[in-house]
Amino acid sequence: MARKTRRGVTAQPPGSDAALALAEGRHGDPFAILGPRDGVLTVLVPGAETVWLEQGDTPVQLAPTPGAPGVFSGPVGPGAYRLRAGANGAEWSFQDPYRFGPVLGEMDEYLIGEGSHSQLWHVLGAHLIQHEGETGVHFAVWAPNAQRVSVVGDFNLWNGLTHPMRRRGATGVWELFLPDLTEGAIYKYEIRGADGTILPLKADPVGFGAEHPPATGSVVRRPGAADWRDADWLERRAKANSVDAPISIYEVHLGSWRRAPDGRMLSYAELAEQLVGYADWMGFTHLELMPVSEFPFDGSWGYQPVGLFAPTIRHGTPQEFAALVDAAHRRGIGVILDWVPGHFPTDPHGLGRFDGTPLYEHADPKEGFHIDWNTLIYNYGRREVANYLTANALYWLDEYHIDGLRVDAVASMLYRDYSRRDGEWIPNKDGGRENYEAIELLRQVNTKAYGSYPGIMTVAEESTAFPGVSRPVDQGGLGFGFKWNMGWMNDTLAYIHRDPIHRRYHHDNLTFGLVYAFSENFVLPISHDEVVHGKGSMLGKMPGNEWEKFANLRAYYGFMWGHPGKKLLFMGQEFAQPQEWDHNQSLDWGREQQPAHRGVQLFVRDLNRVYRENPALHLNDTRPEGFAWIEPGDAAQSTLAFMRRGAPKDPQIVVVANFTPVERPDYRLGFPSPGDWEEIINSDAAEYGGGNRGNMGHVATEPVGWHGQADSASIVLPPLSVLMFRRAEAHS
Repeated sequence: MARKTRRGVTAQPPGSDAALALAEGRHGDPFAILGPRDGVLTVLVPGAETVWLEQGDTPVQLAPTPGAPGVFSGPVGPGAYRLRAGANGAEWSFQDPYRFGPVLGEMDEYLIGEGSHSQLWHVLGAHLIQHEGETGVHFAVWAPNAQRVSVVGDFNLWNGLTHPMRRRGATGVWELFLPDLTEGAIYKYEIRGADGTILPLKADPVGFGAEHPPATGSVVRRPGAADWRDADWLERRAKANSVDAPISIYEVHLGSWRRAPDGRMLSYAELAEQLVGYADWMGFTHLELMPVSEFPFDGSWGYQPVGLFAPTIRHGTPQEFAALVDAAHRRGIGVILDWVPGHFPTDPHGLGRFDGTPLYEHADPKEGFHIDWNTLIYNYGRREVANYLTANALYWLDEYHIDGLRVDAVASMLYRDYSRRDGEWIPNKDGGRENYEAIELLRQVNTKAYGSYPGIMTVAEESTAFPGVSRPVDQGGLGFGFKWNMGWMNDTLAYIHRDPIHRRYHHDNLTFGLVYAFSENFVLPISHDEVVHGKGSMLGKMPGNEWEKFANLRAYYGFMWGHPGKKLLFMGQEFAQPQEWDHNQSLDWGREQQPAHRGVQLFVRDLNRVYRENPALHLNDTRPEGFAWIEPGDAAQSTLAFMRRGAPKDPQIVVVANFTPVERPDYRLGFPSPGDWEEIINSDAAEYGGGNRGNMGHVATEPVGWHGQADSASIVLPPLSVLMFRRAEAHS
């Protein structure tokens, strides 16, 4: 029935079919009906018995639409208004979200559709904004195949009929501004799929916050920090992150590094004091945080994230996470974040079949399902998905001042047949196994990350011989700054695990790494992967009696710090935690005060100091001119020696190792130049738990040719030890 408006114009309520579609949640274009249109206001208030328009002095009761419960209409004048509804004796007042115009602009739509919106998080997700004079939250989500998308939460009793969203053209983005909504609101998206099925409620793919697991809702949060105090660090981090820098990384799982006395996880604020202070005391240059992106299962490392844009709430808010990063920066410590673009979990609130179709993943499980991890694989060839991942990488660098991204499971991305048998994978367009789309994504991420945020680093966990991982994109590489040296790690751990009596037959496990040591910019990783799933601890890998185990471990670390390549240790390894890592509890910090464990800790601390202070040990980590063998071939005695070089004027370092439990009190060692050489590291020193055998702090060479050098010295080479010598005169 037509009604007279305040201007005297006949107002037409919605047709019965459209009104019923709204009431039943089937209408895909609610803004075509709801809100003020030509003097008629139509509102959707599910559950309401009466609705009043509050505009001017006298409220006007709106008329219900027959056969369409919750749909009301009536005349409306120009300007702002409020609504008041009643049901079951209760009343509530609210603003009408359908009186507001769109928030997203044409350029945003164009960039989203093109898959080139580098700041995608500025437009998708839930944003606290002012819009048309009102404060509230703007929601936007990509769901191109949905019939209808609604925002649901406590604010509308999780009723998907209440707040259907506006579809923005061909981009597949849906948006809605909800006035008066505030930070902390919990929400999800209710999506009606292309076949009319109502899907499980979905968390926001670009949500900045999440509920405490096991709850799975997204939470309206502000990303990043309002007050950064790390300008000095940002000015000098390019030098700290360069291939020429001493980079020693402490890999940390925040939930189990240390627990509070009552067993709870530490907050970001507590970690900003305790973890950052400890890393600084230990001399690590960087913290690598295992994924902080929100993930559903406590009993994991976080490598199956659901909230790629949300720092996990387990330790605090986004601002508190930003403050942790800021605290590290003010101590001169870089922060690397583990980033997981290789796969995502199948949890129903996650990205899987997000709009009822395989949207983020491939439809064919031969491409879209990860056999090893029971996860889904991103469809890198879809421009919107590639944009989503690229923007996520940039988001962490931008909003949280992250200094680097360690990219997880790169090998699984590069090859279509990764961990698959014949017939279980689909070749590329040329019939090969390389995943061209993933390769292009990684190149794009690295190009944009380095181009947009100078001084950052990216690091690939890549276990194959794929060429040029850490070479520039314009030279045919993937564009990473560094690559984990998995081959070195596997070979050297296999060696040190053996009983010393057998090591002579496997000497090449220590030397082979130098064949390819400069083919990439390598990080030497002793990571979390080596202390889980029954692999035991680093100390547990060592052979021999208790003293020999500790001596072996110290010698191994000494060899690692002397070897070309940046360094990485997983938490607990620095003080020889004896048991395997357990996500449910703190590291065994009680061991830290026991002499043998304290000795390993002090040794790693001194290795970090010596590594930082001596350019010969880090300046040419990635270049062959930084290394020369002195004695690579003494397999019979399981000894080896080499020199490290920095710039021409930097004092050289000589490293010598003995991997047998036999002391060599008169071991002749060749030196590259004559003079007095300081013993700057001795893993057998008493303060480290050793037998205190050594060379009284220095040795003097004599003109006796040895090991291909014109000068040499007779040294004491303790059992299961590594020594480092530095030319004394040059240093002074």
